[in-house]
Amino acid sequence: MIDLHCHTNRSDGTLSPKRLIELAKRNRIRALSITDHDTLEGYDDAVEFAEAAGLELICGIELSGAFAGTSIHILGYFLDEPANETFRRHVACLKTSRRERNERLAERLRELGCAVTLEEAEALGKDQTGRPHFARLLIKKGCVSSYREAFDRYLDESAPGFVARKEPSLENVFGWIRDAGGVSSWAHPWRFLKENKRDPAQTFAELADRGCLAIEAYHRDHPIDVGNQLARAARSCGLGVTGGSDFHGPSPNGVNLGGLGLPYELLDELRAYSRRALAAAR
Repeated sequence: MIDLHCHTNRSDGTLSPKRLIELAKRNRIRALSITDHDTLEGYDDAVEFAEAAGLELICGIELSGAFAGTSIHILGYFLDEPANETFRRHVACLKTSRRERNERLAERLRELGCAVTLEEAEALGKDQTGRPHFARLLIKKGCVSSYREAFDRYLDESAPGFVARKEPSLENVFGWIRDAGGVSSWAHPWRFLKENKRDPAQTFAELADRGCLAIEAYHRDHPIDVGNQLARAARSCGLGVTGGSDFHGPSPNGVNLGGLGLPYELLDELRAYSRRALAAAR
């Protein structure tokens, strides 16, 4: 069993890299990719624990890029194991952009009557503070009663408190991942496709033209029939297929680490596809 999409407390997850590896071992996961947002710190810290546990750990990350007037998430895999310094410099620039957005987000929330500060949010999220940490802060301050309410009322893309981040172009994101020896995959595309009434195959072909190499067909938000549909559409466009739980930590309403039960053969297929795609790009 594999899980190619999960987060540690180095970004917006709740478990440390060590505890995440321990959970993966208990859940009988054979291969895992830590895909923290805009940082490789979770992967770096997990390497020794994964080796000790006999767990195959794949160097991964989750970045964002601008597409069709909105922000979409892009997963990167096999980043030179570990990723090179050039790629890490790109990631460092994204961290600066994230903090600038967070400053504007804190200001906007205060304008809406929520007495929050960036420093309070950063106490929860540290270097990788994001909207989930602001949601926790809003609950703590009594502005909302739940995580879902925080997003619905203030933080979601359609909510009044949302502040867009200055995103790199998709071409840049795909290029950074490719130049670092990696494969890019569009994360949880069903959200975007459904909201924008987009045809999967046509949209996947558009991203492929920009440099995308795979699609995350299997995700906790995708019913199994949707996942299979997306996988067929991806392969019809000559793209690879990935999948993962998008695990952020134990939750009564979430999918557990490895909860999708994805077979190791999916990783074998992705590796074979990766070798062919990167060879063709040279």
